[in-house]
Amino acid sequence: MQQPEFVEIDNGDIRLRVAVQGSGPLILCVHGWPELWYSWRHQMRYLSALGFRVAAMDVRGYGGSSKPHPVSAYVMTELAGDVAAVIRDLADGPVILFGHDWGAPIVYNTALLYPDLVRAVAGLSVPYRPAGDIPLLALWQQLYPDRFFYQLYFQREGAVEAEVEADISSALRKIYYAVSGDAPLGEFVKEKPADAGLLDDLTDPDPFPPWMSEADLEVYAAAFEAGGFRGPINRYRAQALDFDALAALRGRLLPQPACFIGGERDAVRLFVPGLDMYADLDGGYEDLRESVIVPDAGHWIQQEAPEATNAALQRFLEGL
Repeated sequence: MQQPEFVEIDNGDIRLRVAVQGSGPLILCVHGWPELWYSWRHQMRYLSALGFRVAAMDVRGYGGSSKPHPVSAYVMTELAGDVAAVIRDLADGPVILFGHDWGAPIVYNTALLYPDLVRAVAGLSVPYRPAGDIPLLALWQQLYPDRFFYQLYFQREGAVEAEVEADISSALRKIYYAVSGDAPLGEFVKEKPADAGLLDDLTDPDPFPPWMSEADLEVYAAAFEAGGFRGPINRYRAQALDFDALAALRGRLLPQPACFIGGERDAVRLFVPGLDMYADLDGGYEDLRESVIVPDAGHWIQQEAPEATNAALQRFLEGL
C-alpha cells in the first residue's frame, strides 16, 4: 500500500507539516485534540485508492508543525488561515474539507471565512451550530458551576500540561479510552469535583481496544513527548478571544454541501445535560446532505469505525 509523502507549507512564520497520498481532486483533513495527521490514516488509504488526493495536516501546535507559545496564536482565525494556506499551496481551486473534533470547527470556520476555497465540508464528531450571543466558555461555566468540566480546567495555564506530561503514554490511553465507544457511557463527563484533574478516575485499559494498536499509540505518544501539550491546549484557551474575532459570523448558516458523521456513544452528545448535541442539526446548514450516527462507536469515529466512516464519506463525495 502506498505510503503518504510529507510536505512543509509556510503560512507566514508558521510552518505546517502535511501528509499527502494519492492523486486527483484534493481532500484536506484536519484533526482534533489530542491527535495528529495520523488519525486520518484509514481515510487516506481508502479514498486515495478511489482516485482522490488526500492530504492531512498537523494543526499548529502539533506534530511536525510550528508550536507558537502565545494563546493568541491559536485563535480560530489563525487556524482557518493555516487551512487556507495549505489549500492554496496544494490546489488550484476549491477543495473538500474533512474535520474531526476541533478540526470540525476549524473547517467550518474556514468554509465561512474563505468560501471561494471550499467546495464541501464533512464534519466528524462535532456538528456545526451557528455561533450565538453567549461565549462558549460562559455557557460551560453556567452548565458546570460546581463540578469538573475539562474545558474549564484547561483555562489554567500549565495545570493540565503538568498533569498529562508526567506520563504521556498513560495519559493518552486514558483520554482515548474514556471518550471511545468501549468505555462506559458518560465516562468522560461523569461527575467529579470542580478541583479534580483531567485524569482523575479515568481508566488506563490493559489491553487497549483493538481499534488502536500499540504501534499506533506510540506514534501519538512520541509526537507529544517531543512537542508537549501547551499548543494543543491553547486552542481551548483561545476560545475566550474567538468570541469577538468571529463576531461577524454569528448566526451564519454553513453554505457549502455538508455531511455529519458521529458515534452513537460519543461523549460530545452529553456535553449539555438533558440535550442530545447530535439532534436537530438541520438548523445550522444550508445544504446538509446526510447525518450518520455509527452504532457503538465513540468519539474517535474515523479510527474506531473506519469502514462505516469511509462508506459515509464515499456516499457524500459521490453526491457532490
